[in-house]
Amino acid sequence: HVQLVESGGGSVQAGGSLTLSCSASGFTSSMAWFRQVPGKEREGVASRNSLRERVYSDSVKGRFIIDNRTAKDTLTLQMNSLKPEDTAIYYCATSHRFHSSPTLSPTDFDYWGQGTQVTVS
Repeated sequence: HVQLVESGGGSVQAGGSLTLSCSASGFTSSMAWFRQVPGKEREGVASRNSLRERVYSDSVKGRFIIDNRTAKDTLTLQMNSLKPEDTAIYYCATSHRFHSSPTLSPTDFDYWGQGTQVTVS
């Protein structure tokens, strides 16, 4: 069983930046960040697989960066040029499974963090 601990959420003005961090206990293969707004489906934001390949959703491409250089089982999400529509609860997720390509599908992930609120005004 893998536990995920997220940190770094908060409130920021439009155009600002925030960094989220996720630390996993135990073996991980793929890691990803998702977000969810009440009443909407969970949306994949950014992901990397065990080959360190990365994928971003079109809505954040060019603004968000995931980086796991600090530690194998830690994934940070640097969020720049934030917009009000980025407001959501952000979740870290991981999977033991090997993904030949990085994936943004929630069904490809087995373990989830509790979520951290990001509010952009």
